[in-house]
Amino acid sequence: MDIARVLMVAPVGNVETAVVWYERLLGRPADTRPMPSLADWHLTAGGWLSVFEDAERSGSALLNLEVPDLDEALAQLEERGLAAGPVRAGGTRTRFAALEDPDGNRVTLLENPAA
Repeated sequence: MDIARVLMVAPVGNVETAVVWYERLLGRPADTRPMPSLADWHLTAGGWLSVFEDAERSGSALLNLEVPDLDEALAQLEERGLAAGPVRAGGTRTRFAALEDPDGNRVTLLENPAA
């Protein structure tokens, strides 16, 4: 089986509220709005984040985003009015901090520098 793309989906109660929050998180508008209930951000060549209006499942997602510099990412979030934390260690090299969108979907920023 060949996989062309990996999609993370965050189900939300109100897509417009969520889009505003994810624009703050990611520092830019959605790349596409293919339908009124969906917004997509193309984060890497093969990795997308989709925010989809689905009140029944809202708040159930766990999204992990690897960043090259966790401290820089947290500073950018603070400039945009978002706070994550506390910063925790995972294993010997990984550091991470989490925050939640308005529906309670957890977004964890991970830094895993090369050994």
